[in-house]
Amino acid sequence: MIWGFDGMPALDHEQVLIRTGPRSRLPVIVAVHSSTLGQAVGGCRLWRYADWQDGLADALRLSAGMTAKCAVAGLANGGGKTVVAVPPGAELDAATRRAVLDDVADAIASLDGAYATGPDVGTTPEDMAVIGERTPHVFCRPAQHGGSGDSSPATALGTLAALRAVSRRLYGTRALTGVRLSLVGLGSVGMRLARLLADEGADLLVSDIDPAKRAAGEELGATWASPEHALTADTDILVPAALGGILTGDVVPRLRCSAVVGPANNQLATADVAGLLHRRGIVWVPDYVVSAGGVINALTLELHHETPDVARQRVEAIEHTVADLFGTAEQRQVTLAQAATELARLRLGTPPAALRPASA
Repeated sequence: MIWGFDGMPALDHEQVLIRTGPRSRLPVIVAVHSSTLGQAVGGCRLWRYADWQDGLADALRLSAGMTAKCAVAGLANGGGKTVVAVPPGAELDAATRRAVLDDVADAIASLDGAYATGPDVGTTPEDMAVIGERTPHVFCRPAQHGGSGDSSPATALGTLAALRAVSRRLYGTRALTGVRLSLVGLGSVGMRLARLLADEGADLLVSDIDPAKRAAGEELGATWASPEHALTADTDILVPAALGGILTGDVVPRLRCSAVVGPANNQLATADVAGLLHRRGIVWVPDYVVSAGGVINALTLELHHETPDVARQRVEAIEHTVADLFGTAEQRQVTLAQAATELARLRLGTPPAALRPASA
């Protein structure tokens, strides 16, 4: 399998670069999972980890997920990821942050174009401009630096498209008016998604670990809740938009929703959680399908030099991708996750895996 595993996977990556940044003295990890379809792409995550090896595990998971994301989205790119593992409690001043970005740039440059990076948790388009001073293999720089800017709006728009497909499947209409949605995480993507859903007339429950975001959520007419309550609230669709690992074997039995559809990466704590969701009758659309809007937009604009209108159309086509996966899953009597896996394998040219019936 190229994605979906419990704990640290068997290494099936093309190359993994691990080095101590000579300037920052922090672990810099670049995982290139696959270049079968083209240059590997993936965000640069600057995050705190109890142990740098946890950052390595994240890089391996996330890069494999990017391969799947690009394949299912029909992009001519493979998957990669950069992770800079910051010790718990460490604060990065401006000089140290600059040192980190220069270390990342040099690591990427050493791969000779095998991989290009963009923003992720803990980094911004402005950071990509800094990295771009030392390597051309970067995307989502601000527009004034020749990039496509913040990918969050496109990721939110793609998530909305996926939610429309699920709404049509569950309720017979793509309109989200009155649909009860519990949105966990009001970060850059989550807040934009909340605004889109409010405009749609959805019945919103929102949460975030930062209570300061309560006012912004309530200004949209949403109900505020703690993340713990929002996760298991009585709702139609749960929308994870924070960090990964939110769906565990302990949480799934307490879910009170019909579907889980959100942009957070690596939502499943372990691979077997997908089966738990299915046995409970809860539709789970794989996060790498839902969250593809950002990379679709950036690559359409920056690599293929298409217009913003074309990029938006391709992002909104996630609705059709999810609808097609529903059709395949029903025809083959498998889960949406299995259907997505098989589609990715087909596009990657890897041997198809025998799909077990969805009841298994």
